[in-house]
Amino acid sequence: MSSELVPFPPSGEYLKAVRESSRAARLKANITISDESIKRFLLSPAFTSTYTRLRAAHGMTLPLNFSSIKEELNILSVLSLLNFGSGYRVPLHIATGRGAFDNIRAFVFGAYISAASAGDHFSAHGMKEITPATVANLMRVMDAIHVERPHEEIPGVTVGELSGPIWEIVQIIAKTLNETGEALVNGGYPDLGSLVFEALGEGEKARKAGRDECEVIVERLVRGIPAFRDMALVQGQPVYCFKKAMLTVHAIALRYKASDTPPVPVPRTDHLPIFSDNVIPSLLVHLGVIDLSTADASLGLQQLFPEAQNPQLLEALLSAAQPVEPVVAKIISPPKEGPLLTVEQAFVLRAAAIDACELIVQYAKTLDISGAAEDWSWMKDITLPELDAWIWAVAKDRPDYRKLERFALRNTAYF
Repeated sequence: MSSELVPFPPSGEYLKAVRESSRAARLKANITISDESIKRFLLSPAFTSTYTRLRAAHGMTLPLNFSSIKEELNILSVLSLLNFGSGYRVPLHIATGRGAFDNIRAFVFGAYISAASAGDHFSAHGMKEITPATVANLMRVMDAIHVERPHEEIPGVTVGELSGPIWEIVQIIAKTLNETGEALVNGGYPDLGSLVFEALGEGEKARKAGRDECEVIVERLVRGIPAFRDMALVQGQPVYCFKKAMLTVHAIALRYKASDTPPVPVPRTDHLPIFSDNVIPSLLVHLGVIDLSTADASLGLQQLFPEAQNPQLLEALLSAAQPVEPVVAKIISPPKEGPLLTVEQAFVLRAAAIDACELIVQYAKTLDISGAAEDWSWMKDITLPELDAWIWAVAKDRPDYRKLERFALRNTAYF
């Protein structure tokens, strides 16, 4: 489903649209999220023993020294723009030994440090002109994009061609950069960071006028850049996720909010909805928060994660993590491919995760912890971005969580 067929939300109500459309999609799909499942999750050792350690681990950093704030802001914005590829996690692991985001981060790093000799790939014009071959070379996957097949007419002869899942993700990255570069050139911006900086300034003016700066910034990004238009029609109704646009704003806030004199206006982001991808909804299903057993049968969601119906497995997942021997911890085999979904299925699950996290945070604020053996007062202050970061980080933190299947959607630049 092309985002071109989905109307933009009303101006000034983009975050509201994310929350309301997600809840509506979840309810229409008849996906259950109960108070009992939320309480079980919040009070589980898996959550209480790791939340404070993992709540800020978004990973949106690069080990680079930038010549200016403008340059850093541009690279941070590009990293957020390209934060997708989850549907190619397994083939990327096989080809490079790294997951989707680690490959994107390595690509951005490589493209940046090669700029002196190969041109600035992340200027507006550089993005507009970059080719799939250049992307593949910078990602170091040239060998993985060539596939041998039997010649159609000559027995015993093979023909090499550009094909396969790695070639698909390379093309999506190139297309995303091309479309972004074209939009920036047409808008008169030298790079993405300049558009983001302008949006931050407009957000700051809105904040001083008593409005929500994030509403202004997210709307500017979504309307300005096609790859930020993370929305689809589900059962005839619009669903808005806007993962990357909101993540861009939050990544900037995390980077600069600790500064006494921040070089850019720092938006308040504690209230942002979660940045829904494939990891968060999949893990919330495995942890028993999202119940697909009641889902509308026409969507085909009920049997996506059959192991999630196992009460013994759920108990183990909600328990504290088991110690791992150092030698074992270093052995990381390629993950198992999860179910491949349709666009509609993926948006329903992402919407369910957005609504689930809203309900988790609301419930945490009212949870009676007066009789708890430990000090869980921090639970009252859980924020949505921190909950997002915990779920995303814990999925990598525990070996048993790493083995859990995550759904995948191919041919998307949204997550």
